[in-house]
Amino acid sequence: MKKLFAILMAVLMVLSISACSNGSGGSEKPAEETTGAKTIGVVQLVQHAALDAATQGFVDEVKKAFPDANIVVQNASGDSATCSTIVQGFVNDGVDLIMANATPALQAAVSATGDIPILGTSVTEYGVALGIDGFNGLVGSNVSGTSDLAPLDQQAQMIMDLFPETKTVGIIFCSNEANSKYQVEVVTKELEAKGVTVKTASFTDSNDIAMVCEDLCSQIDVLYIPTDNQAASCTETIANVVLEKKIPVIAGEEGICSLCGIATLTISYYDLGVTTGQMAVKILNGEEAIENMPIQYFTNPIKKFNVENGKLFGLEMPAGFEAIE
Repeated sequence: MKKLFAILMAVLMVLSISACSNGSGGSEKPAEETTGAKTIGVVQLVQHAALDAATQGFVDEVKKAFPDANIVVQNASGDSATCSTIVQGFVNDGVDLIMANATPALQAAVSATGDIPILGTSVTEYGVALGIDGFNGLVGSNVSGTSDLAPLDQQAQMIMDLFPETKTVGIIFCSNEANSKYQVEVVTKELEAKGVTVKTASFTDSNDIAMVCEDLCSQIDVLYIPTDNQAASCTETIANVVLEKKIPVIAGEEGICSLCGIATLTISYYDLGVTTGQMAVKILNGEEAIENMPIQYFTNPIKKFNVENGKLFGLEMPAGFEAIE
């Protein structure tokens, strides 16, 4: 009996050692190494409806192809320096791909790595964002993505169609956002070509936007707000000013327009995120190299109208517009 007991103990010990070496308990390998799951880092500049929708569309689309993917979403609360910290963490962790939501997030990611694939979204003009002269739509490195650029000439024309007596248009934007400056330049040229005077005003953060907006509204007939992330995160503050002063707002996207605006020519940020997710799937599956992927643009902008705010100015929703819900 003693001899049989000793044999059984020896067998159990061998089985225990074998189990540990095969990774069942006690293994120090990360889950993704043993399961093959992809890890994706998402850095979003700030929380507001448009960027949130783009991130959700991206996550939903990637999860269709990679249900076990570890998608880490981090928000920088509007701070560019925090974007850099978040991205550096992703680089240190060796993620398979970075999705950068908004221009400062993209710029931070590009500064952090030249190796990990980076997909931007909610970025208006990549040439401006990345300092590429004569940009032709292809970055040609570890960077690609999707643009939220809607036809700026049509947005300028929308102002004149809805408010034909307009003499002076104000444009408010954040001085820290390169793509906002680009939109301001384009819309200004379009309006000045129509004989309209344009007054621009910039703010740095939420602390001065109310004062800047009040001062600008005292000098204008209509206010235009581009797809500016800081403005979008402060839309309620802007609404308190413009609605009290009876200044109509044409906005660059639906999220801003839903609170303080009357009309917009907008894109679907959720669909923009879906397109970005589709690009990510191709990269992660090895179907396409990111350096060969041109920037994708949303081709079907939608005219939308804020019915409640329109009533304040005696306007009914024009033909060809959809009501903002």
